[in-house]
Amino acid sequence: MPPEFLNDTKPARDKTKALQSADESDFRDHLATADKEGRRRWLYPRKVHGRFYRWRTRLSWVLLAVMLAGPFITIHGNPLLLVNVVERKFVVLGQVFWPQDMILFAIAILVLLTSLVVFTAAFGRIWCGWACPQTVIMEMVFRKIEYWIEGDAHQQRVLNQAPWTGSKMARKILKHALFLVVSFLVGHILLTYIIGWREVFHIVTDPPSKHWVGLGFMVAFTLLFYGIFARFREQACTFICPYGRFQSVLLDENSIVVAYDHKRGEKRGHLRRDQGPDERQAAGLGDCVACNQCVAVCPTGIDIRNGTQMECVHCTACIDACNEVMAKTGRPGGLIRYASLNGIERGERLQFTPRLAGYVVLLLILSLVLGLMVFLRSDVQATLLRAPGALFQQMPDGHYSNLYTLRLINKTSQPMQVDLRLEKPAGSLTVVGRGGLTVPPQMLSEYSVLIELNPDAMKSGVTPLVLGVYSSGKEIETLETSFIGPRH
Repeated sequence: MPPEFLNDTKPARDKTKALQSADESDFRDHLATADKEGRRRWLYPRKVHGRFYRWRTRLSWVLLAVMLAGPFITIHGNPLLLVNVVERKFVVLGQVFWPQDMILFAIAILVLLTSLVVFTAAFGRIWCGWACPQTVIMEMVFRKIEYWIEGDAHQQRVLNQAPWTGSKMARKILKHALFLVVSFLVGHILLTYIIGWREVFHIVTDPPSKHWVGLGFMVAFTLLFYGIFARFREQACTFICPYGRFQSVLLDENSIVVAYDHKRGEKRGHLRRDQGPDERQAAGLGDCVACNQCVAVCPTGIDIRNGTQMECVHCTACIDACNEVMAKTGRPGGLIRYASLNGIERGERLQFTPRLAGYVVLLLILSLVLGLMVFLRSDVQATLLRAPGALFQQMPDGHYSNLYTLRLINKTSQPMQVDLRLEKPAGSLTVVGRGGLTVPPQMLSEYSVLIELNPDAMKSGVTPLVLGVYSSGKEIETLETSFIGPRH
């Protein structure tokens, strides 16, 4: 039985004629996922088979494994990644960062944004289709569950339009039950990246009455992910995510994107059994047989033949579908492929344009600055401030004293012994109530410090002070402050 798109029937010819006579820019006047009244049009993407889909599946296994194992991988006793906004503690690749490292965080964000700019300008929205968690989890987990329970696109459409029966209810209940289970798992994994797996383990194993807040977050995350993957779906990419709009200002005629070769494909027309390649070419028809399989597999519902569009996530489903059709019709693949506009029009490869070179140079500079700042970052951060409301005091021996508050942050995973010394001018320094300064790992500690100066070493009113912070005999930081005394 020949494929449906090979049938030379009158309805097919009428459909092709309607497609060809439609305004080519009409697709820009409406959303692919909404009808004329603005109501949502539910998408039923067809199963994909092909080389790119196999590569994406294998990559998704790796990414999902990293996501699941990430909270349990430690480097120097610290998790691989932790974004604890509650305690304002952030861990990246085992390195602990605190609010005092905000400048590092700002530069890291700039490096990330610049990286997106570089890859988008060169390769379009490849991140969205291959590595974005939304796409990976939706297409490689939830979509596969849906295919397994309800079947392919046509079967899903028929099931949803059918009256409610016992079989339909059983399928729907099973599907949404599995969706909730997976959402529950994804929500817990996300929570471990926020508060750590040990805390999540305590929340799960302890009675709920002890962790109402944690339990509330678990339920909220579960419902959030269930709503996104069971209902919101592609709208998260087309409506919520700003990346699609962001890429529009970065792409140019040299950017490699998922593109339709209009020079080879147009004019579209169904393939007739009695029509060879020469007859088709003589009739002014291209290689596109108007099968619409590229639209049928698209998870965002667009027609890639209309050109690069904001909704395209570069998932390559249309490439695999089109290559399958080309193979069946005896034509070479690549009618839809990774290509640039100049690649299609002039056959050019990726061009390293001055604009792209500027982005790369900026990325290298920011990466170098970030690397140097991380490398030169001190393990201990010290802040010395005058105690609020404290005045200078004259001691019985004639010396003057000032009281200070010392804050020490240990950024490492080991306790640190710190020594504070008064470098200039000569005087004495005492940590009130303590024989030494031992800062617990990943903690902020406060101490009261009393500094005494001889009147001969003091200036009138304000005397500058220089203090050194030492650890293991090495000076790790220099502090400057002022000593208040009488005017003379």
